[in-house]
Amino acid sequence: MRRWIRAVPAVVGVVALAAGVTGCTDKSGEKKGKARASAPAEEKTAYRLGEASPPQESTQTASDGAMFTVTPTRVATGTKTDMDNSGLQKDEKNGPQIPVFVWTTLTHKSGPAMEVDDMDDDLVVRTAAGMRTKALLVMFGKAEWRNCPDAADGKKLSAGQSAQICTAFLVPEGQTAAAVELTQGWHKKPLEWAAGA
Repeated sequence: MRRWIRAVPAVVGVVALAAGVTGCTDKSGEKKGKARASAPAEEKTAYRLGEASPPQESTQTASDGAMFTVTPTRVATGTKTDMDNSGLQKDEKNGPQIPVFVWTTLTHKSGPAMEVDDMDDDLVVRTAAGMRTKALLVMFGKAEWRNCPDAADGKKLSAGQSAQICTAFLVPEGQTAAAVELTQGWHKKPLEWAAGA
């Protein structure tokens, strides 16, 4: 059903293009008016910190149809001391790592209630060296960050409600965050907020 709805504007665009090419003529044979066909505007993908994403649709079964926005507001690269005090075991395989903290406002726009943890699931940190990493997931126990408490903890939002959260990402020691990205599946470019903007 959704594909048919999206196909209609494409057909209309072809008709408009044909009208723009042929134009109209009066009795004297001169063209009247100038219909112009323009390429579809590209969707905005670059944002400044504090700017909200376009509405995103939930991919979770329990909140199917929910719409929400994601607004990264602040990005800070942590230190080795933050890592040492986090309670995490050192990962010898990946070498020394440090945290990158991302503060985000999540706003539920419409549809069924949705867990906060699911609303920021597609956030990625890209480093200046081009490495991309998803949020830290701790399987047993939890990591504790002095300036970045885990406030989500199964909380749900309903339409009109917002939550401010902080999420930790791990990057190799010595690298810095260049941007926060929000992936949008395979067929759309990710949205991007420059870390220093």
